[in-house]
Amino acid sequence: MHKLILFVVLLFVISSCFALGNAEGTWDCPQCGRKGNTDNYCENCAHPSPTPTPDLSSETAAAETAIIAAKGEKVKSGVSMPTDSLQRWNEDGKNMEKMLNEAGFEPVVQYASNDVSIQLKQIETMIDDGAKVLIIAAIDASSLRQALDKAAEKGCKVIAYDRLLYDNVHVDYYVTFSNFKVGVVQGEFVEKALDLANTEGPFTIEFTAGEPCDNNAGLFFSGAMSVLKKYIEEGKVVVISGQTEFADVATPSWKSENAQMRAEKILSTYYADGRKLDAWVCSNDTTAYGITNALEANYDIWTYGWPIITGQDCDKANVRNMIAGKQAMSVFKDTRTLAAQAVKIAGQILKGEEVDVNDRETYDNNKKVVPSFLCDPVIGTAENYKELLIDSGYYTEDDLK
Repeated sequence: MHKLILFVVLLFVISSCFALGNAEGTWDCPQCGRKGNTDNYCENCAHPSPTPTPDLSSETAAAETAIIAAKGEKVKSGVSMPTDSLQRWNEDGKNMEKMLNEAGFEPVVQYASNDVSIQLKQIETMIDDGAKVLIIAAIDASSLRQALDKAAEKGCKVIAYDRLLYDNVHVDYYVTFSNFKVGVVQGEFVEKALDLANTEGPFTIEFTAGEPCDNNAGLFFSGAMSVLKKYIEEGKVVVISGQTEFADVATPSWKSENAQMRAEKILSTYYADGRKLDAWVCSNDTTAYGITNALEANYDIWTYGWPIITGQDCDKANVRNMIAGKQAMSVFKDTRTLAAQAVKIAGQILKGEEVDVNDRETYDNNKKVVPSFLCDPVIGTAENYKELLIDSGYYTEDDLK
């Protein structure tokens, strides 16, 4: 089998060299007429060459990777997570490290403490150390262009993980959940719980979104608004604070304490007169946790009961809150599924196989439409958490005590 792989690689390299040889020479610009151009663009008017010299760096790297694999050696890979202070990213990192080892990689997993400069340095070190594949969950979607350029120069493939990397052409693949759909699921849960389609209202509602620089945060919020906006416009739903734009409801760094501080200000300003709050749409569980804390200390729960609080990720603390009746739901994105898909793509790159994607149209990073694989989210509640989280092995009973 190894001999067959080496033979295929040899043929690939020979054909690449043949293509490179045919691409050499000069050309005359069809736009301005300048003769003797040697680059891929006219040296006078920058018109592109009709027969550009192919960039073989990625093909050469693929051949090198295949040779390493054929020898039975482990291929170096890097996993860059934004922080280890959130349960979600810890789980993702551990899952991918295990799966990458099983897939024949030598993985390095690092967490950047939500510091862009640390993440940039960590990724560049992974590239310098010979990583052939990088899986990156970025802190800031547009902050890693320098590292992505370096990865391309070294023939290292880049997989954006659950957060699209922006403003660089060297993003090879993207794995995520359908993030707009996550927001839609949250909005539809509130719509059904309040029976908005069949009742007059008015119902009161507030919104808390995520990190302003996180592309996904905007998608979550937009998805929820795509369901609820019509009810706001009809007057069935009233946002007492008046804060209905993403910029107004965003939460820096997704931190619970930031969400809590904003919620306390809203409650003291708009609900101190005893007004009832019917729902608070939170984009994820860390923000929902902050909202829950704020309501517990600053809202008359004994009289009105808990409003409908949405979330995402099924974090342990939030599942406990669901069981206690404080949080109504959390969108469950089984990160084992997401991690497995990222590792699958890395393995397909390693073997030179066709990469499994299911979306080639949606995710434009301002430089290219990135081929993507979208996983489907599901709803977690107090009614189904055992089947969804415990029976599946995601948590144990002790984890939720």
